Amino acid sequence: MAASSQRSVSIEIRAPLRREDLPGLFERTRVLLAQCAAGELRCEVAGVDADGVAVDALARLALTARRRRCSVLLCGASQELLELVALVGLDEVLRS
Repeated sequence: MAASSQRSVSIEIRAPLRREDLPGLFERTRVLLAQCAAGELRCEVAGVDADGVAVDALARLALTARRRRCSVLLCGASQELLELVALVGLDEVLRS
């Protein structure tokens, strides 16, 4: 299948985000990015709690996107989530 050339693709991360949800989230993201040549992955995270599971998920999504030469944009993130992302040093790779 040929990759489409969209500028961005979107994925929604729904709350509550549980650790057992992560493998499916990563696989959906990997497949989505493999099917296109997007330069940006837009992650809708409205309602996602600012916790370790969210940071783990976002860090892994950033790594997956980076492997495809794709940046990550957080959409709808709470101030608490943005502060936690900054605290762990991911604010350079997880833009808002």
